[in-house]
Amino acid sequence: MPNVPLSATPSRSRFMIELLLAFLLTRFPYVSIPFKWFESYFHELSHGIATLFTGGSVSHIQLFPNGAGFCFSQGGSSILIAYAGYFGAALWGYAIFLMATQKQTIRFTLTLLALTVAASLLFWARDVLTIIIFSVLIILFLLPLKLKNSSLLNTLLRILGLMIILNAMASPMVLLGLSGQGDAVMLAKMTWLPAWLWIMTWLAFSGFMLWLCWLKVDRKKGVLK
Repeated sequence: MPNVPLSATPSRSRFMIELLLAFLLTRFPYVSIPFKWFESYFHELSHGIATLFTGGSVSHIQLFPNGAGFCFSQGGSSILIAYAGYFGAALWGYAIFLMATQKQTIRFTLTLLALTVAASLLFWARDVLTIIIFSVLIILFLLPLKLKNSSLLNTLLRILGLMIILNAMASPMVLLGLSGQGDAVMLAKMTWLPAWLWIMTWLAFSGFMLWLCWLKVDRKKGVLK
């Protein structure tokens, strides 16, 4: 039997194509909306995880059609919780990209991500709109499982990971134009450090995650068929 490559790490040229597709998909009107939901979900999930890890409790998560969201919580470290949103979204994006470089576990990865959203729906979704958005995300994770081509599954998931990172880079920039709103303003009030400084740290970390994706590609140059 022929040896089947287990690595799904793309070549550098393929990575650049996937990065370009990820960028374009985040910019198309209407088409970009479900992908903004992914970034918003992982953003709010990161708030929730930080809350739990610092001894707090999460009441519920609320998502909106425009990609905005809220995580309602009590207790925990306010600074870490506020910072975790954009930080966590970028980290999730990199983790998804990394998981999508393994061919043999791609179906397990998609199922695991769908189950993660399903658990969030079960425990933290309270309003109808959030339940609908969570349900759409679950379907988007499970739908590709019908594809028999595992290489295509890896490609789609890598693009999704890159899109989450790109959205995690773009979203904090919006905060620069908001007065008195957002995680950066909240952190500024709690620490006396300016909001723009927190935004720069999120941008730097998201850029670092993107660079790590590039390093992963650069070190292993397998090309998918």
